[in-house]
Amino acid sequence: MVGKFEILSNALTLDDFKYLCSSVGWEDYMNFDVAETSIKNSIFSVTVRDSHKVIGMGRIVGDGAIYYYIQDIVVHPGYQGKGIGKEIMNALVEYLKENAPDKAFVGLFASEGKGGFYEKYDFKDYSPNMTGMFHVIRK
Repeated sequence: MVGKFEILSNALTLDDFKYLCSSVGWEDYMNFDVAETSIKNSIFSVTVRDSHKVIGMGRIVGDGAIYYYIQDIVVHPGYQGKGIGKEIMNALVEYLKENAPDKAFVGLFASEGKGGFYEKYDFKDYSPNMTGMFHVIRK
C-alpha cells in the first residue's frame, strides 16, 4: 500500500490492460485479441489500484535468464504526477534485483520526453553506439 493506493504483484487482468492502454491512446497499437497470452507470459507484473479501480501497471517480459524488458508502464492520465509511475518502476526494479542473474540485460523503450524518468533507474541511451530498434507486424 502506497498512500491510498494498493500495489499488487502478478494480478494484471486483460480488462485492466485494455482499460489502461485505452486511457493513454494505445488502443490502435495493441492487438487485444492476443494480449491475454502476452500478460500470462509476463515474467512479473504490477498493478496499482485506487480502491477497486486500476490506475497503473507495468510488466517485465523476456526469457527470464539473460534478457528482460520493462514494458507497458502506464498510469491513467487522471492519476499522473502523483508518484505512481515511480512506485511501479521501484517494484519492477526490486524484482529484477532479487531475481535476475548477474549480467542480465534489462532494456526498455521510453516514450518521447520520458528518458529522464528512466535515467533515475540507471537506464542510459547508448546512441550512437547502440540504437534501439523495433518492427511491428501488420496483417
